[in-house]
Amino acid sequence: MRIVPGVLALALVTGCAIDTAGPARAAERFRAALAAQQAEAACAMLARKTAENLPDRGQSCPEALRELNLGDPGGVTEVTVWGDTALVRLAGDTLFLQRYTDGWRVKAAGCEPVPDLPYDCEVEN
Repeated sequence: MRIVPGVLALALVTGCAIDTAGPARAAERFRAALAAQQAEAACAMLARKTAENLPDRGQSCPEALRELNLGDPGGVTEVTVWGDTALVRLAGDTLFLQRYTDGWRVKAAGCEPVPDLPYDCEVEN
């Protein structure tokens, strides 16, 4: 009988755990694509509206991403999740992600904090 309350308590704690691994994996895949200069793959990891809003003057998403030259933002250093939204800090960048039915996607990248404002992002929707 003593095991049952312990198992119930563990189930309750585990059920409330926030999944930071999903956004971290998505950010790492995006980082790896940027580092390898695979703009097509990086564009495929963007949220639909972000990918649509990125191109300018008739460019494709990959062309616009290459032009921004975000480079390798380094590894994941921190993940914060609020429901279906996540902020992932990398060594040299901050990403905002959203969970969709097909997984986590990057909504904003190339983000830097701005005094009295949240962030200024190179890529956003």
